[in-house]
Amino acid sequence: MYDRLASIRPRVRSGLERAFAADHTPHEVAASFAFGVFFVAMPTAGTALALFVLIAYFVERASRLALVATLVVFNPPVKWAVYGASFWLGSHLLGPVPGASVADVSLSAGLDILFRQLVGNTILAVALAVVGYAVTLQLARLHHQRQRSASPTGAAESRSDDARPDVPS
Repeated sequence: MYDRLASIRPRVRSGLERAFAADHTPHEVAASFAFGVFFVAMPTAGTALALFVLIAYFVERASRLALVATLVVFNPPVKWAVYGASFWLGSHLLGPVPGASVADVSLSAGLDILFRQLVGNTILAVALAVVGYAVTLQLARLHHQRQRSASPTGAAESRSDDARPDVPS
């Protein structure tokens, strides 16, 4: 198991580096990742990939790799943990459902269970998206700064970290 996780790390890292190196500002990469985190964390019944394809096709400023990275981060075991935490949070905020546990959460569950699931899931999705945006923005800015300082003209560049590379400043 450890070997499998160790083999994934270089692929995730190279994918993130490609996302940061693309012609997107740190804000665009971070916003794409945050949107992806929010949508993937919600119970969307597998429609995230279809939505991401549409966004990548129609929204030029969206970072395709940042969207795909959310699918890697929120793999099935992580999603089930988020769903369990969502039900717990919803039950904590709205009160428990008599006789219900985290194992009872499903589409065929009663409305009381599903409502608690959705309330908790929405709160967690927003929180995870905000944290994802902040972390990704800092990582993207750090990557852009390293790229500029490593390039021969890096010190001469005067554009902001959040300026579009294809738009003159």
